[in-house]
Amino acid sequence: MGRVIRGSRKGKSLIFTAKTRLRKGAVKLRAVDYAERHGYIKGLVRQIIHDPGRGAPMCEVVFRDPYRYKLKKERWIAVEGLHTGQFVYCGTKAQLTVGNVLPIGKMPE
Repeated sequence: MGRVIRGSRKGKSLIFTAKTRLRKGAVKLRAVDYAERHGYIKGLVRQIIHDPGRGAPMCEVVFRDPYRYKLKKERWIAVEGLHTGQFVYCGTKAQLTVGNVLPIGKMPE
């Protein structure tokens, strides 16, 4: 009669599912707003985090909200050379350095 094919066993039990209980969250860049389109906005790298199930480390960057009195936390992929306490800049007029986010059209070749 033979064995059951592994592909058909995957829906049967929990041993083939991903362990997502300890994951830290989704990774996204900032939503592009007025400050980013017409200048830049400064953020601070608070911590570098290990996310299980992901090969690259994550970092938590804190920005001041330009419209309300509060802080916004963002989770990014930590690039090589990024460290805690570093200021990162997002926008069209940001400099081309490690950790900064620029539009592709503004980067030199």
